[in-house]
Amino acid sequence: MIGRIAGTLLEKTPPHVLVDCGGVGYELDVPMSTLYNLPNPGEKVSLFTQLIVREDAHLLYGFGSTQERDAFRQLTKISGVGPRTALSVLSGLSVAELAQAITMQETGRLTKVPGIGKKTAERLLLELKGKLGADMSAVMDLNRPAPAGNDVLNALLALGYSDKEALLAIKQIPAGLSVSEGIRHALRLLSKA
Repeated sequence: MIGRIAGTLLEKTPPHVLVDCGGVGYELDVPMSTLYNLPNPGEKVSLFTQLIVREDAHLLYGFGSTQERDAFRQLTKISGVGPRTALSVLSGLSVAELAQAITMQETGRLTKVPGIGKKTAERLLLELKGKLGADMSAVMDLNRPAPAGNDVLNALLALGYSDKEALLAIKQIPAGLSVSEGIRHALRLLSKA
């Protein structure tokens, strides 16, 4: 299996790149996050890869980091999620944002990605919980609300407050409050705004 390619970048035509490696041009599909960080054509490039073998094609996907490739591998293991959908998710969310969405079980963040509906987002959150969320977020050192803060956030969203309003209120809640006390405190803060 091809795990990494290093060579000269010949072309960047989203979502494809062409890399010359020892006289052989490898065409790779890459997420937009990787594409934006690539050098100009003619410069040296190194990409981590994933080879997908299908009945009708051998497809090579490239990534700027091993975390991105690992997230792609986890996404493609899910039934009904193919490489195109996985690339779309990684183009719309960074690995850290995806891990945070999984940890906090935020379907809204995933449904903002083109091609991801509510049911697919729920399946992704269910299948990736414990595989990508908590593990990756610990590695990425995410600044996320405490577990009680998650419940307060969900309650505020259910009451019709926007993500921005709810997150702002959560940041102002003192640590150590129970969920019900946190909700009351947040509602008091939001009523003053």
